[in-house]
This record gives sequence, C-alpha cells and structure tokens, in this order.
Amino acid sequence: MKLTSDALSALPSIRHGFFTRQGGISGGIYESLNCGVGSHDERAAVTENRARVAAALGVPAPSLATPYQVHSADAVIVDEPWLPGEGPKADAVVTARPGIAVGVGTADCGPVLFADAQGGVVGAAHAGWKGAFTGILEATIEAMEQLGADRSRIVAVLGPTISRAAYEVGPEFRERFLDADAANARYFEPSDREGHHRFDLPAYIGARLSANQIGRFEDLALCTYADPERFFSYRRTTHRGEPDYGRLLHAISLAP
Repeated sequence: MKLTSDALSALPSIRHGFFTRQGGISGGIYESLNCGVGSHDERAAVTENRARVAAALGVPAPSLATPYQVHSADAVIVDEPWLPGEGPKADAVVTARPGIAVGVGTADCGPVLFADAQGGVVGAAHAGWKGAFTGILEATIEAMEQLGADRSRIVAVLGPTISRAAYEVGPEFRERFLDADAANARYFEPSDREGHHRFDLPAYIGARLSANQIGRFEDLALCTYADPERFFSYRRTTHRGEPDYGRLLHAISLAP
C-alpha cells in the first residue's frame, strides 16, 4: 500500500508515503486505493481510501490537505486543512504545522515530497511536465523558506512517475523545451516515430531540484505506466481506451 524513501525515513519526526493503488475499497478500473476526488469513482469509496492514507500517516482523515491541481506553478502554505475537493487551485502544499499531512495526487506526473526536518517544514508537489517547466519545484522550495526552511537542508524525493521509455512526445513539445534552454536536449531521445521523442521527466525534475541547491534528491525510479498492478496511469488508460482513471496519493507530515 505504501512506498517509502530511505532519505525521508532517516529524518526524525517525518512521516511520509508514496501510496500505490493497493489497499483500498474501490472497484473496477479504480481498483483499489483510488484517492482521486476528481475521478468518477464513488465518493464514499474515495473518502474511505483517503482516510486509510491519513491513518497510515498517523493523522485524522480531516487533517489530510490536498490542493485542487491545475498544472500550475503555484504553491500554497497550509495552516488549517480543508474538505476534500475544496482546496485552493495550486500544485504544491507546504506546512510547518505538526499533525497536518500535505499531499498531491498523480497518475503519471511526478510526485515530489520535501522535508527540512531541522526547520520543521514539509511539502508536496505535483510536477507534471508543465508544472516542472514553469517552476512548481522552485515555488515549493520558496514557500518552505517562508516558513523557516533552509534549502541546503531540504530532502526531496520523487515517487512513481512515468519513465522516459513510456513517455513519447511530439515535435512541438520538444521545441518548447529547447527554446527555453538548448541544454534541455539531453532529456529527449528519438522514438520509433519520425519527429517524435521520448521525454525523461524524472531526470528533468531531478535536474531542476539539484540546480536549486537543495540538500539531497532521491528518485525512487518507479514507472507508473509499466506497473499496472501497483500504479494508476493516465497514459496507459488512454492507450487502453478506458473512460477514466484512478489517482495515486502521496503525502508527508510532521509528527505531532
């Protein structure tokens, strides 16, 4: 049900989890730990699944705060949790309040959990290509610094994300990255289709974080697309022609 990072597990007073699709009560294409409020799954099942995630982190269900994700570069500070589905439009959440778990949902995009244990600040970011490209990772670090974190102490961990092997993109996609920085060519390799490439989102996320001089970056190196038993995947769902898809939840908290 829950995957953990050695880097985050070594930190005192930090609880975290990259949750798989296993261990919940949803059925059908949402089987079984679908935590996506925006999916068409039964709301009662999603609510129970989110409660199980909260319990695994040692917080009450109402203390799990996730944003209304819009592929933005906006990070928000959480002082008080909100009801599921009623969070602010943002793609990262940070807090210095013990007992609140901040989290994000994904189904191929990169979930990044952040912690400065000494400063007592944690965060979670939803980093798809657009968010990573426009600055969601940097925004998360800056929001944590507002709460007293020091970037040189921050540990950031990338959870299950679509891998380069499964992420084919068209020429316009690649051109956008090259226009921003010619060095971004290193994240692309030609695919079998003429004019198309495979994009290494995990490597791009790691490079953006490292460039911001954080203390440590870890990549769990797990591909959502290639592992249907453990992970939901938007792209896999699209290729299969399924009507909807579940969302994985990834969260972190300061122990009360």
